[in-house]
Amino acid sequence: MSKEKNPRRVADNEAFAKAKMLRTSPQKLNLVAALIRGKRVDKALADLTFSKKRIAGDVKKCLQSAIANAENNHGLDVDALVVAEAWVGKNITLKRGRPRARGRFGKIMKPFSELTIKVRQVEETVGEQA
Repeated sequence: MSKEKNPRRVADNEAFAKAKMLRTSPQKLNLVAALIRGKRVDKALADLTFSKKRIAGDVKKCLQSAIANAENNHGLDVDALVVAEAWVGKNITLKRGRPRARGRFGKIMKPFSELTIKVRQVEETVGEQA
């Protein structure tokens, strides 16, 4: 009498994780996401750990979540994972402001973003050195 299981939204050798309501603009977040696209997950984690960008810690948490999803939910090998895709989207924008000279109002926009990271298991070839 229960519902049928939802079909998978990604391939059998993939897993993903989403981070919502990240307090930064999509443009700044995309700079950090571009840093890890296409890299092996251990190299991407090392890059995020030593990045000077403030949002890199939240991106690292999202990547670790994607790795855990791949291992626990889909049975993928952690050592063979690469960051297949990492994309950024807009979320809400808080509108704030402050009084300015001559009775005017200065707008202050506080944007939020969301991040999706997809990891994929790849089979290493014999001649490949990474």
